[in-house]
Amino acid sequence: MRSGIVTLIGRPNVGKSSLLNALVGRKLSIVSHKPQTTRHAIQGVLHAGDGQVVFVDTPGLHLQARKALNRAMNDAAAGSLHDVDLVVLVVEALRWTEEDQAVLERLQGMPAPVALVVNKVDRVSDKTRLLPELEQLSQRRDFAFVMPLSATQGHNVATLGAEIMARMPEGPPLYPPDMIVSYDNAFLAAEIVREKLTRSLHQELPYSLTVAIERYTVEDLQRGPGQMHRIGAVIWVERDGQKKIVIGEDGSTLKRVGSAARRELERLLDARVFLQLWCRVRENWSDDPKALRQFGLSGE
Repeated sequence: MRSGIVTLIGRPNVGKSSLLNALVGRKLSIVSHKPQTTRHAIQGVLHAGDGQVVFVDTPGLHLQARKALNRAMNDAAAGSLHDVDLVVLVVEALRWTEEDQAVLERLQGMPAPVALVVNKVDRVSDKTRLLPELEQLSQRRDFAFVMPLSATQGHNVATLGAEIMARMPEGPPLYPPDMIVSYDNAFLAAEIVREKLTRSLHQELPYSLTVAIERYTVEDLQRGPGQMHRIGAVIWVERDGQKKIVIGEDGSTLKRVGSAARRELERLLDARVFLQLWCRVRENWSDDPKALRQFGLSGE
């Protein structure tokens, strides 16, 4: 039996969450085209024959950490580098930035081996540019291996999973065979609501909101098999003007977000869902350490 822990790390918006979802074969981390969507270190478990890999998806390490929330996200990512068996640095094909270099420098002196995954190769129209790019990247440090892939298209994802599994140390499973994710359904509900908000709202507003679950109950349906998950969620913003945008004219935005979140939760939970959303204001919560602790975003 082989088992181990692997951290996925990189700057924001390189596709770490998409890669985790592809490796495990199930949506565990929310995704959007906006950077810094991931705020927590999220564990997903890959079971394959006589092996098990616990992947840790991390918030994107970024240079501009002006607020307490940004610093907490960086702390959560950096904290996930300790006591792991492999670190996978994820970068975007043909786009090496100052933040990529900063992440690479942070990995200097790491006791665990570091592999390099070059994601989003499906977006490269001229594939002849990839080989020189891979050769150049492989010279930046002594990587355990370098692998190009596309997380969203599934290209080379299975090969990456097999390569990682073969590098895990011998040992007993870290999680039961039926466990795929380390969080509960309340956390899932909050993240799905935040994902729909992030995709629906523009500019900087998604970075000024968070979602907290105030009520979560499960009951058996009176008619027919199955269960009903009753969820009450609060969307916290920092100003009254943001609250008006989240709610929308006659509640249109909140209704649209709620409907999209409910449908996805019903698919993921394989159950009926009754979802209620409210929007409230807590001024400057993203730069308030006390508020971050209450919302589970302190990075601790």
